[in-house]
Amino acid sequence: MNIYIIMPVFNEEKFLNDSIDSIVKQILLPKKLLLINDSSTDNSENILKKYSNKFSWIEYINIESKQIHIPGEKVINAFNKGLDKLDSNYDIICKFDSDIILPNNYLESVVKIFINNLKVGIAGGNLCVKKNNHWMYENISSKDHVRGPIKSYRKKCFEEINGLRSSIGWDTVDVLIAQFYGWEIKTDKTLLVKHLKPTGTNYSYNSKFLQGEALYKMRFGVVLSLISVIKTSNNLGRFSMIFFAFFGYLNAFVKRKEKIVTKKQGKFIRKFRWGKVYSKLLKS
Repeated sequence: MNIYIIMPVFNEEKFLNDSIDSIVKQILLPKKLLLINDSSTDNSENILKKYSNKFSWIEYINIESKQIHIPGEKVINAFNKGLDKLDSNYDIICKFDSDIILPNNYLESVVKIFINNLKVGIAGGNLCVKKNNHWMYENISSKDHVRGPIKSYRKKCFEEINGLRSSIGWDTVDVLIAQFYGWEIKTDKTLLVKHLKPTGTNYSYNSKFLQGEALYKMRFGVVLSLISVIKTSNNLGRFSMIFFAFFGYLNAFVKRKEKIVTKKQGKFIRKFRWGKVYSKLLKS
């Protein structure tokens, strides 16, 4: 199976060598690795140039965008610009971040998932972060959820979900729409990926505001959105998270922000997520 990887890069000189090395050292190499230098102001481009000169299957391009980090939007805009540069001769398309270290069997294991179950549309491992000199699971979502920095898509699934949305919440809506079309999501919990820059490092109050907006755009509805925000917030930041997410949702409602799913998909999403809520209540 041909694997294409797109890796957006924005000022990641601290992590880039380790991250790209972990791809170069894979037991099963990708067919192509396209690195997207998204207006980096550090030494990132020189690092990308070094690898593209050394390996024929690695390329990089420069794109220009705003320096400000807008969760979801900036990284997916970069990904999509990279996608436009690639041909369609792939079986699996991967969106990887540039601050991760993959185990050397990562791609091999992901391919096995897709081969062994033709219903799997999205696959990946689990992210770990370093705490007190130990690598521990980054506990901000279910271990069954394939996180944004390490996503791999079967081509047919990727095409059916119409690619990735340039919005915060893209790595939730892709999974939900894939399930809407009957695809399964699979994580291999033995595939532990080191996440060198923990999620939320660059997040601000604006990010929390945008999360509320994303829930509106995914047609969650008010109550389900509130449950989702509470679920993903920690105890110390829960009040501010709920406060800003609520006003983000309200602002999107007042301005009638464009939805990123159809009405039919929204109905499926609400039914699916409420099913998860009821299932947990029954188990408790």
